[in-house]
Amino acid sequence: MIENIKILPDSLHVKFKNKLDDNFPNIWLRDHAKDDENWDQRSHQRKTHTANLDPKLFIENASVSENGDYINILWSDSKSVIKYSTEFLQNNSINKDTKNQNFFLWKNEDISDQIYLNYNDVLSKDGFKFFLKNLYEYGFCVITNCETSMKSVETIANKIGYIRQSIFGGLWEFESNENMADSAYTQEELRPHTDSTYSKDAPGLQLLLCCDYSATGGESIMVDGFKIAETLKKEKEIFDILSNIEVPGRYVGDGVILEASRPIFRLNSKKELLQVSFNNYDRAEFRIENELMIKFYDAIKKFDNLSNKTEFQWRHILKPGELLIFNNWRILHGRGSFKGKRKMSGCYINMEDFESICKVNKLY
Repeated sequence: MIENIKILPDSLHVKFKNKLDDNFPNIWLRDHAKDDENWDQRSHQRKTHTANLDPKLFIENASVSENGDYINILWSDSKSVIKYSTEFLQNNSINKDTKNQNFFLWKNEDISDQIYLNYNDVLSKDGFKFFLKNLYEYGFCVITNCETSMKSVETIANKIGYIRQSIFGGLWEFESNENMADSAYTQEELRPHTDSTYSKDAPGLQLLLCCDYSATGGESIMVDGFKIAETLKKEKEIFDILSNIEVPGRYVGDGVILEASRPIFRLNSKKELLQVSFNNYDRAEFRIENELMIKFYDAIKKFDNLSNKTEFQWRHILKPGELLIFNNWRILHGRGSFKGKRKMSGCYINMEDFESICKVNKLY
């Protein structure tokens, strides 16, 4: 709620009852007018021609209304009062606390039955929201009692968003195949990594359904990359190297050459961690100044060694009918070596679609 306001020459000072305060520029407030003349309520799109706004526009009158829930403003270029809600202003304050990501950063000892969910429960309205909450907080879930067919993968994926087309197709199934140009098709151990470091927009979610398992070994491995980042923050030089040096990834095979570069820890302008991107298999050659190059190798050694420590790894042999779904921007995944038959189905989903369904369900 709003405690009081003060009209300034070029801005409006707003003090909220939670002690937060901010100066909102006139041009910004006017640009975000959401009355019928300036905003399309149906499409949620701006009607205002921002470039035509007078940079010298000013507030003729402003008042707090509805017990502090709104501010009413009469602009110098408008005949009608325009309302701004407390919620809108607080959400857009540059002084607000931005640490609102409800992630649970975990090690092996923190994971138990909370990540296991039943397929039919996930299909229900309340169960689906609970599933999204768990997936958002922990970065991965296992959905049990699925039918061992690609249809199960498709059903879960379509509840979240759109199935992503990639070089592997949309929906796909695989077992060990030495003719494929990817390490995932071998029976060898796969150390923890994220997928598609060679893609400019790596997939957000990956789904893997066990359809057949007549083998020994082959545990699925999950590692919380955000937990590793938190751990390495204590070593500033290491964290800075992993946050600033762009590492190229490359895929060559099956008739394509794909390349992209980004830091292992990708941060936003507020220095918040957005994405962990690490794949030692797909890392392409690159050179930087020699001293920094050596420091880079020291940094990735620390990162890789942590991700291969037992205390950071959740391990589980997927049984037929168990679907593992994880956040590829946060969770590193791997697989133990195995002998025998292990058949999987799966797909990718874009991060923007996962974020969209989380917002629709008011998870953040």
